[in-house]
Amino acid sequence: MPIPGNLLSSTTEMVDPNTSGWTAKLNCTLSKGVGGRNGDGCLVVKSVAAGEMQARTVSSYPVTAGTTYQTFVDAAGVVPERIGIRWLSATSTEISVTWSLVTLAASSGWHRVGVAGMAPAGATQAQVLLSSTPTAGLVNQYWENVYLGLPIRTVGNLFAFGTESAEIDASGWTAEVNAGVSRQAPVATWAVDNYLAGGHTIAVTATGAGNAAAVSTDRPAVTPGTDYLAYAYLNPPTLLADCWIELRYYDANGNQISATRSTLVSPTPGSGWYRQRASAIAPANAATCGVAAGVNGASAGQVLRLEGVVATVAPVLQAGTVLPYADGSFEQGTAGWTRPSGVAVIARSTPWGHVAFDGSYSLAVTSATATVSVVRSAKFAAPGGEGTSYRAQIIAALGTGSWTVNVKVRWYDAANTDLGTTGGNSYSFPGASWYAMSTDASVPATATQGAIELTLTAGASSSAMYVDAAALWQALPLTAVQVVDDTASVTVTLRELTVGQSITVYREGGDGTRSLVRGSLGLLDKAAITSDLLVIEDYEAPLGIPVHYRIELWPVGATSPATRTSDAVTITAGDPNLAWLKDPGNPQRNIRLMISKPPDWQRPIEQTVYRVKGRRNAVTLSGIRGGLEGELVLWTRSDDERKGLHWLLDSGNVLLWQAIPGMGVDDMYVTVAQVTEARVGGTAMELWRAWTLPLTETDMPVTTGLGGSAGRTWQDILAEFDTWGDLLTTYATWEDVLLDRRMG
Repeated sequence: MPIPGNLLSSTTEMVDPNTSGWTAKLNCTLSKGVGGRNGDGCLVVKSVAAGEMQARTVSSYPVTAGTTYQTFVDAAGVVPERIGIRWLSATSTEISVTWSLVTLAASSGWHRVGVAGMAPAGATQAQVLLSSTPTAGLVNQYWENVYLGLPIRTVGNLFAFGTESAEIDASGWTAEVNAGVSRQAPVATWAVDNYLAGGHTIAVTATGAGNAAAVSTDRPAVTPGTDYLAYAYLNPPTLLADCWIELRYYDANGNQISATRSTLVSPTPGSGWYRQRASAIAPANAATCGVAAGVNGASAGQVLRLEGVVATVAPVLQAGTVLPYADGSFEQGTAGWTRPSGVAVIARSTPWGHVAFDGSYSLAVTSATATVSVVRSAKFAAPGGEGTSYRAQIIAALGTGSWTVNVKVRWYDAANTDLGTTGGNSYSFPGASWYAMSTDASVPATATQGAIELTLTAGASSSAMYVDAAALWQALPLTAVQVVDDTASVTVTLRELTVGQSITVYREGGDGTRSLVRGSLGLLDKAAITSDLLVIEDYEAPLGIPVHYRIELWPVGATSPATRTSDAVTITAGDPNLAWLKDPGNPQRNIRLMISKPPDWQRPIEQTVYRVKGRRNAVTLSGIRGGLEGELVLWTRSDDERKGLHWLLDSGNVLLWQAIPGMGVDDMYVTVAQVTEARVGGTAMELWRAWTLPLTETDMPVTTGLGGSAGRTWQDILAEFDTWGDLLTTYATWEDVLLDRRMG
């Protein structure tokens, strides 16, 4: 599939259906091979003689000097390889080449090769270069899945691209103790669609025997009281190496005030790459954060490699949960969980990735005897007061033996006095999969804190079970709707969805008509559920007409869905002289304007008339009569309205015209042809303008999603740009900043 943001054509990227995007540059011939990863095709570069051979893209791609670009490819062959970005001037003269390191070894399996660099002064174009150096002629090297474009980075990462990835250099890292820091290009195989993985890694090399560590020099700002997560792929030097990652917090003076370490379980399942996570809530005096990584008891020369280093706000395992990530996901240990009674032993699961619902680990519970044990989380603030309903939930899996699991909530007051438990649902394991086990519990008088309590009864000796994704949250309505009259929209909030299922959302009118509702990627028609909480802003709901929402939830492989239905809501119709013009994909452009004159509609039709000799009546061949066409005349009454209408019309997108009921026109999707903006007389300072919009009725856009980059925040801007001036030379408008649409 095409890589998002790729400057290369899909043919050049995938080498399907041919090699037309590539040409020989040095000592080689090209042909199309089979067995590729991104489509079946791949590029075969065959050496003519011993020595370096190079292939390049046929086309040159526009770049902006001073902007960082990234390229990567999946490669395979019998010799090591490298990739480069060839910078060209406006006259197609080579300025320089940014080369990757040569991979540390050759591999006949597909592996990632990549590099990133800043376009030099004078560069206006770029090409991708593929290079390897066989020792004889007629040696094949294979290439596939090629990308050239802006750096692909983790949305929400507090670190800049140069720290997250080693594709540019190693300047985001420094040695801390008994180590050297460098870049390496090992042979690493990543999923074909893991576009965040590059070809270079940070290498932390022990200079002598003992503990070795490196730390990031990037120190992004944090907010005290916020739960943050740091993670990276670790490639340990040996299966038994004691490797770790730390999330550190610093005060405003740069002094380290805390460090939370997460150790990679040893031994590891193999010699590959293992994502290790560490999380902690930022202390009250925290100003910045950083990440460190290292090896305890290293031998001289041992290397720990890092890839894909991220610091971000910790994910929420369940919307509204009061448990921080560490206590809900067990990635760095058992956190605040204890065993108040019984013989059960609790520990983080092992080996890495063997048993986990979220992340790479879970809480392992083992009992040597068929007895009862109590396992309890730490206590956390549970606001809401007496009578508020909370829901406790774990995701659990059977290991060995058998278990009965009873889930309750234990309550405490502000003085930490134990107030007992409420709730209490019992479960057994029907199979070996992961199962959600929950209970609803009412907050007793004076309670301010709560803890999840599990009463676990082992049905046999040597029983084992696993717990993950633990959560405790205030039980709010599963489906809620709210009218926002200022934007003529309805906000639909869906809670406690199951990640991995699919969802369809319909808007239903009182007459039973049903329309699909739009989400971020298009209409919500069996769209993948990626979070337990989904908030939909429906800007296409009608004015002044009651509607409700039907939600269909489709488990994987199901032939019929589970359903929910919302309450009915009505957007206030408002002034009959005003109507809305909306861009379905960019609701920030929607505008409400005064109508001067509605269209006099025409319905065109294609007809051919044949006059038959000797017959009175002609023979007419007709096509299907078209939709409505006519001119809508409206006024803008201020400069802001005039600029807003220009902004709405600039894109040329399909628009939605909405008037209140009773005006003789239904909600209609339209395209707008050449527009006339006229003055209405009076002085030159008169603000009113008369607009004539030629409308053509069209179908509702199906694939258009609500505009915006999901999860993009100001922190993403801070991680990439040093000054506001850098934004001015990169983006034309603030909307382009939001959508990450860069000039050039």
